[in-house]
Amino acid sequence: MQMSAQVLAEAAGAAMFGRDPASQGLGMTLDEIRPGYARMSMQVRCDMLNGHRTCHGGFIFALADSAFAFACNSHNHNTVGAGCTIDYLAPGRQDDLLTATAVERALAGRTGIYDVDVVNQDGLLVATFRGRSHRVAGTVV
Repeated sequence: MQMSAQVLAEAAGAAMFGRDPASQGLGMTLDEIRPGYARMSMQVRCDMLNGHRTCHGGFIFALADSAFAFACNSHNHNTVGAGCTIDYLAPGRQDDLLTATAVERALAGRTGIYDVDVVNQDGLLVATFRGRSHRVAGTVV
């Protein structure tokens, strides 16, 4: 019996999250996943602040990168990042709830392009990220 694309995306997401201590350790949650799409959240803790008392860009990047990873693996093909860029547009503050939404823009052969927007709880755009994926051998589940 063949699984639907949605059931397969959910199974791949659950399997990946279960073996992802980095995302778990940063307090990220996988809020939604479907083929070519993932939404993840993370609350900014005091140990994530930099010398300006705003969220260190590396933590914002990690959230965007995790959402990218879940979106590009949602088709159940082992997929890795091949490159990315990020633009920081507004600071994250302590106790902010940051949400990263990753959307597949193109998928051709073994390469994909994904856009990720990171917003705070007020909908303010904190960062925008573009990732390029590369499919490798194997499946997630």
